[in-house]
Amino acid sequence: MDSTRQQKIARQIQRDIAEILQKDLADTIRGKLVTVTTVRVSPDLAYAKIYVSVFPFDQSSAMLEAIKEKAWLVRKLLGARIRNQLKIVPELEFFIDDSLEYIENIDNLLK
Repeated sequence: MDSTRQQKIARQIQRDIAEILQKDLADTIRGKLVTVTTVRVSPDLAYAKIYVSVFPFDQSSAMLEAIKEKAWLVRKLLGARIRNQLKIVPELEFFIDDSLEYIENIDNLLK
């Protein structure tokens, strides 16, 4: 169970990373739709697991690798945005959220 502070920090990080991906890493994600679906923050706020959804689905693993290569830049830009709210900037770990792909697969099976 996450505390209220963890939930607030997670929502703020989700908004900030989505904006960073959209504006500052636009050249990396060009031509793809990347959505930050969920952020989970550890109780000590030192680690954050970021789940991203990528469309088209067949390019999700390549896009995840590209984002992981730029994780240091994302963390630096995130630190500039949240420096007044947190003492330390959390370590970022990116994962693919394939729930939309799963939903689409089930939808196709039902048709």
